[in-house]
Amino acid sequence: MMKEVFSAEFAGRTISLKVNYVAAQADGAILAVYGDTVALVTAVSLKTGREGIDFMPLTVDYQEMTYAAGKFPGGFFKREGRLNEREILTSRMIDRSIRPLFPKGYRFETQIMATLLSADNENDGGVAAMLAASAALEISDIPFKGPIAGVRIGRLEGRMICNPSQEALKLSDFNLFLVGRKVPSPTGAGYDVNLVMLEGEASEVDEDVLVDAINFGLENLRPVIDLQDSMRAAIGKEKRAFIPAIIDEGLALRVEETALSALEEAYRLPRKQERYGRLGQIREQTIAAHTADDAAPKGAVAAILDKLERRVLRTMILKQNTRIDGRSMAEVRPISADVGLLPRTHGSALFNRGETQALAVVTLGTASDEQRMDFVSGEERRKFLLHYNFPPYCVGEAKPLRSPGRREIGHGNLARKAIIPILPSPEVFPYTIRIVSEILSSNGSSSMATVCGGSLALMDAGVPVKAPVAGIAMGLLKEGDEVVVLSDILGDEDHAGDMDFKVCGTRNGVTAMQMDIKIDGLTEAILRKAMAQAREGRLFILDKTDETLSGSRADISAYAPRITTVKVRPEKVRDVIGSGGKNIRHIISETGVTIDVEDDGTVTIASSDAEAAARAVAMVKWLTEDAEIGKIYVGTVKKIVDFGAFVEILPGTEGLVHISQLAKERVNKVTDVLQEGDEITVKVLEIDRQGKIRLSRKEALDAHVQKDDSR
Repeated sequence: MMKEVFSAEFAGRTISLKVNYVAAQADGAILAVYGDTVALVTAVSLKTGREGIDFMPLTVDYQEMTYAAGKFPGGFFKREGRLNEREILTSRMIDRSIRPLFPKGYRFETQIMATLLSADNENDGGVAAMLAASAALEISDIPFKGPIAGVRIGRLEGRMICNPSQEALKLSDFNLFLVGRKVPSPTGAGYDVNLVMLEGEASEVDEDVLVDAINFGLENLRPVIDLQDSMRAAIGKEKRAFIPAIIDEGLALRVEETALSALEEAYRLPRKQERYGRLGQIREQTIAAHTADDAAPKGAVAAILDKLERRVLRTMILKQNTRIDGRSMAEVRPISADVGLLPRTHGSALFNRGETQALAVVTLGTASDEQRMDFVSGEERRKFLLHYNFPPYCVGEAKPLRSPGRREIGHGNLARKAIIPILPSPEVFPYTIRIVSEILSSNGSSSMATVCGGSLALMDAGVPVKAPVAGIAMGLLKEGDEVVVLSDILGDEDHAGDMDFKVCGTRNGVTAMQMDIKIDGLTEAILRKAMAQAREGRLFILDKTDETLSGSRADISAYAPRITTVKVRPEKVRDVIGSGGKNIRHIISETGVTIDVEDDGTVTIASSDAEAAARAVAMVKWLTEDAEIGKIYVGTVKKIVDFGAFVEILPGTEGLVHISQLAKERVNKVTDVLQEGDEITVKVLEIDRQGKIRLSRKEALDAHVQKDDSR
């Protein structure tokens, strides 16, 4: 096969997709080159389907190799291992974008592997991998309704930027990663690019600005969508034949006659457990009735029931304007909240929205509790952590506990991004903050309950947040031109609907967003409607949480460490630490405090004992103090010479007491008055240009000086 390169201008830079260079055994393989960023993406789909499953068996793995940045992996084994958080989040974004674009009923094991081979920290590896994943599927024989492409959008000084560098993103007031798909234009001329996936964070930005940014990003995808079209036309393989399982229409009618009315009644039961119990009974009875004597395959009846359940719920909403729990389309479920439930924690909140319940707990720590994460792009230190737990009992299941999965990591990351903009700066509040969200009961929007509960728990902990934040999950049902946007969706509405759109923010604007859709794409009109309706819901939720706690408590918990910050000159840092850490260990052993020292001279002292903290502060100041003319010190005689004695008045700071300054009377011999190791009171007379210090014991004798007990 001949090697080929397809290139296009993308956000002012050339991106090249290389074909037939590597991975010839894969169904599709693309080497994407964007600046000095290089990503290899392969697509493989087995020819034999998996039996007995009702989902698309798709696996997406994105991995950043440390050699891509000329680094060694950390750890004992010095080898890449499990995917880190960033890799998992990028894997999820690719998965969420392509999964809806495989044919319905496609049950063939499919794997997308994206490997970052070279990273320049200017061109986004995730953008390159998203494009290459779509292109690999497009040129392969795997059935796929693409093409798609992704782009990152930021804004600097009011100007939208496509695929900004990492440095530019730090200055941007929002960071959106969006994926668009080519769809036929309603006018019949050309094509439109519709939104299929969105992941973003913002600093309380207005909804209209974000919609404009999304439109800007979608328009900038056209060059790379056209690039994929030209690739497929030139080298694309013929798509393999896929025929979905044929439904026996006669069987479908018989199942409908048996189960339809019962399903309609079941979907009017507002309580989840009662509804699920009844749906389970209907399913069991219907399958038994139609599979007796092998009249029909169990799987066929189950598949018909799945479609029937979805149709019943969608008909209720679209045709009868009725939701499961009787709410209107824009109505939020009943909300209640409580704070300060756990007396020994630093902050806690229990947030209830309908049958979804989240317990959020805040812990305050010091700089030593920061999370250090080593990415290809460099080390990242996090002073704010958020962990989302989803135990099996929250949905009435019994399963073994496992380490957090991709879903938990993704939900926790979304909630973390939603809360970051309201946190105080480290200069104002130098604590490391951890929120743990325990989902105690789930019936939709548990990640948004985490945002609401986390905001309340922070305020309960006395963290001076800029404003309360809340989140809401929006849904969509679309049949032809008929469109219904739902606020605060239930789990069933998410499952049967066409969109899951989570929006978080304060009263001032949006702080985080996440969207997945199951239809061909989202138009601007629907997006604006969903954003406006989400804002109404968010403000309603904030009004409700304000009734519980509308602002941060005046002080932190009595059980939280008190942090005092002392600034010393950077060259004095070594004096605080001491040789081999001697000084800092001495302070810790004497006072029991926790101390963190930064290279810039910031010394952070943490203790729940105010007196111990004050002693530690005094010791640090003593270690880093500069001698002052006219000030009296208690020093230690370090060396005696014929003409006087050298006295250490501060750690590492010595001065000379001339023999004439030892006493009021004449002294013939220094050793008549002093011995090495003696502690004496001296006064600083002079500090010359070279920093040499002249001391006097004679002038200090009349002064009453008490030794600083911090020594």
